[in-house]
Amino acid sequence: MAYLIEFAESVKKQMAGLTARQRSLVLEAIEKQLVHQPLTETRNRKPLRPNPVAPWELRVRELRVFYEIAADQPDTVRILAVGRKKGNKVMIEGQEMEL
Repeated sequence: MAYLIEFAESVKKQMAGLTARQRSLVLEAIEKQLVHQPLTETRNRKPLRPNPVAPWELRVRELRVFYEIAADQPDTVRILAVGRKKGNKVMIEGQEMEL
């Protein structure tokens, strides 16, 4: 089953803050990793402990894509945030996030 990908409004602003190469990498990884079996844990995809951002994380080099499966639409992956990992901190729109 192929999942639909839906982006939160805030993700557009977050993606605009990335370089063209980073945007390309993120979109390519989303299409490759999340269209089929987004809830299968892999080397680059993992469930997170409860946090205010999202239940799942996709790792794309130093970037992180935070997503969930929509409760009201079980065939839809919602991209909730895109951030940059620096050391042990995740920065989303210039704000450090606790995960």
